[in-house]
Amino acid sequence: MAGLPDCSAKHEAQMTDQPISEPSRPDAHSAVAAETYRRSRGLWRVLAFIAVAVAVIVGLGRFALPQAQVGDYVARLVIDGTITTDRARLKAINDLAGDDAVKAVIVAINSPGGTTAGGEELYEALGQLRAAKPTVAVIGELGASAAYMTAIATDRIFARRLSIVGSIGVLYQHVNAGKLMETIGVDLDKVASGPLKAEPDFDEPMEGAPRASIAALVDDSFQWFVDVVAERRGLTRPATLDLADGRIVTGRVGVESGLIDAIGGEKEAVEWLETERDVGADLDIRTVWPEPQQGFDLIGTFLNGQARAALGLPDGPITLDGLVSLWQVGTAS
Repeated sequence: MAGLPDCSAKHEAQMTDQPISEPSRPDAHSAVAAETYRRSRGLWRVLAFIAVAVAVIVGLGRFALPQAQVGDYVARLVIDGTITTDRARLKAINDLAGDDAVKAVIVAINSPGGTTAGGEELYEALGQLRAAKPTVAVIGELGASAAYMTAIATDRIFARRLSIVGSIGVLYQHVNAGKLMETIGVDLDKVASGPLKAEPDFDEPMEGAPRASIAALVDDSFQWFVDVVAERRGLTRPATLDLADGRIVTGRVGVESGLIDAIGGEKEAVEWLETERDVGADLDIRTVWPEPQQGFDLIGTFLNGQARAALGLPDGPITLDGLVSLWQVGTAS
């Protein structure tokens, strides 16, 4: 009928039981291909990341990994700051004695001293090294007390005219805080297995048997120190005792008194090794201690420093307890 919508197509579809066409769906092959592409793209991303990481590591390899060095050389052993016993340092010194490439050892010292045990450890280790290699000490700003003990273990000692050397002696410090404890109302008590156990106590003066006990301890270490100075420096014991009152002197006075051998630095030390110990000229000088930090070690040191700063931990001097051979304990660095 005219004016009515044409429904013939729909009617024919219903009559023939054929559904009206719907939008086409992707077939199974297309879905598999898309999934395969997605997975391969993820795999290539992982492989690309690994390749970049390997390239970075290889690029940093010469900084991150120790570089093998061949040929004869002069080893530099740096003794800097407060001296304590150190197992790794001791091993490094012992290794030098057996290394045929090491033709001589320069001990570069800038230290106020440290513990008596630390000084003794260095003195004994360097004495053994001296028997195998020519050794020479070079004192920078400071080579006092246990650091001077270290220097005399070598074949020859150089220092600047205004370097500080000497301070032959041993120290034990005690703080009597008894009046402070009394003022704030704190009373300490203890049970000890003997009269000298944990003596002297910090709330009492150091006197009587405790003082005599500590004095004997100090004197035993001091007498050994005097003996090794006299032996190594070729001084009589009375002459050594005259210098062993704890005084410090300049390098110039040290030469005049026999505490050191000559004025100079590393250049003069190398010249002495070449002329007096037949060490080859123009050999490389390599620092063997502390072991040079490279690459990842530097990153670790930086992060460690940042962590200490974040935690408010100081980078200052080590607090030493017990018997020390140290010049100006309060300002050691």
